[in-house]
Amino acid sequence: MRLLLFGKNGQVARTLLEEAAGVHDVIALGRAEADLSRPGTAAAAIRTHAPDAIINAAAYTAVDKAETEKEAAHTLNALAPEEMAKAAAQAGAPFIHLSTDYVFGGNAAGPYAEDDATNPINVYGATKREGETGVLAENKDAVILRTSWVFSEYGANFVKTMLRLGAERDALDIVGDQIGGPTPARDIARTVLTIAGKKHRGAPGASVYHYQGAPAASWADFAKKIFDYAGLAATVRAIATTDYPTPAKRPLATILDCARIERDFGVAQPDWRIGLRQTVATLTAAGPAP
Repeated sequence: MRLLLFGKNGQVARTLLEEAAGVHDVIALGRAEADLSRPGTAAAAIRTHAPDAIINAAAYTAVDKAETEKEAAHTLNALAPEEMAKAAAQAGAPFIHLSTDYVFGGNAAGPYAEDDATNPINVYGATKREGETGVLAENKDAVILRTSWVFSEYGANFVKTMLRLGAERDALDIVGDQIGGPTPARDIARTVLTIAGKKHRGAPGASVYHYQGAPAASWADFAKKIFDYAGLAATVRAIATTDYPTPAKRPLATILDCARIERDFGVAQPDWRIGLRQTVATLTAAGPAP
């Protein structure tokens, strides 16, 4: 397959490029090649490259900064995906757009299904929901993949931060009342490639899907497992969200029901602990970042 990938420097994109190597022809675009803040750029890229499938892994992901940089977040998370979706529909190419669990408010009694009402409580989540709405309005065959708490050996993420702090400190206070699903970027990348291939071959399946690591965990649980796998002795003290104020509110519980994606595409929910063990091994073998 000839794939057009937006957001080439992100965690999912970088692992996707590795997973696709030698199998698919991937045209990967970052800001230097396609500045998504400029209207028309994404559509022009789709027309120029004429791909078999299009993947949008680009996003404004700075959750706290989005509270004051609303226009930038709206442009990247809402306007650009909508433009891509329309151009993909015109080109007749499958379109896969990555979204987030933060479109939910975090107050559900159980796991969120794809069709449950969204209720974002921060600007980042609100702009991602706008993106979903725009994508589906412009492209009825688009696939939206909501995921959460992404980690990998690349970029800035919770795992890398904890490895650094765990080596520097004897104890850390980590939020223990926000519950979600850590998700390895590599598993997301493999899932995206599976969906792209099946959609390219004409398989049905459209609209919104959930893909999140299991079992559900808090940030404190996540940190403990990181230290365990890294052999770090740092103690984790679970604290309340109210004890760690941030500019953007975070949902307290965003557990996602992932049955639909397994039914439609045969993709099972991943055990995040397997991916975490591999990621920690890679990062600790590489040593501290310069």
